[in-house]
Amino acid sequence: MTNKIWFWLKNSRLFSLPMTLLSWLVIFIYAFDGNKLNGIIALIGISFAHLATNLFDDYTDYKNLDENCQQCKCAYIKEGKAELRDVLNVVIIYLTVAFICGVYLLWKCGVPVAALAITGGVITLCYSKFSLKGLSETAVGIAFGPLLFEGVYFVMKDEFSAVVFVMSLAVVMFTIGLMYVHTVLDYEGDLSAHKKTLACRSGSKSNAINGVYFVYFLGYFFTAIFAVMTKNYYVFLTFLLIPLVFDLHKSLKTFRCGEESKEFYYRLLKARNLMVFYCIILCCVIAFK
Repeated sequence: MTNKIWFWLKNSRLFSLPMTLLSWLVIFIYAFDGNKLNGIIALIGISFAHLATNLFDDYTDYKNLDENCQQCKCAYIKEGKAELRDVLNVVIIYLTVAFICGVYLLWKCGVPVAALAITGGVITLCYSKFSLKGLSETAVGIAFGPLLFEGVYFVMKDEFSAVVFVMSLAVVMFTIGLMYVHTVLDYEGDLSAHKKTLACRSGSKSNAINGVYFVYFLGYFFTAIFAVMTKNYYVFLTFLLIPLVFDLHKSLKTFRCGEESKEFYYRLLKARNLMVFYCIILCCVIAFK
């Protein structure tokens, strides 16, 4: 049973979950004097919705793949380790857990939670369709930005906040950075699946790689605004991570389609680590101000 659970967690891209956990931790610390139990229940629901989104993306992608894609894309299905119906069943389990958490928070916090949960559910189930229409980055930006931050803040503090909104835009750009790097690495596979991600719409893989700079520029732009709004100038310590952006860009330039999975994940983890370090610094400067 343990091996089976690990199999599904791994193929649900458990490695990407830190972007949910750390995004949540930033707003949880910011609203620490609020209802902590509600904040933890929200984390559980958001995490399972995140895993469902990843796995359901595989479910829809697999039907459109050809041989010109990364070796690791839907590899567990290609190799016969799982069938499509198995993938769908696990997605349903994930969404059931998220739904139960949503019902609890609706009972405790009221109608606004329903609107937040419905929006999150639509994004989860329609993410692949958003990708086909070139809206994947927008979907991620909403789900892991204002929706997550304002949602957690509301269930903990029973109000919304303009400062939290700006904070969410800062943090979510680093989340989008991880997702954007994933689409750059999946450039050929996404083209074959007729996706219209920002990377695919950039005109060339070279342009897509250079787009990394723009994504992280926006992240630091909103970070600066947040620092000024809160008068917490220790937030500028996150700027010490800028050299990692240049290192990430350089590593993407050396990646070639069809390389081994370890080369794919080596670069993807660089983007994940950048997001992790950013959130850790932000959590520290918020907590110890």
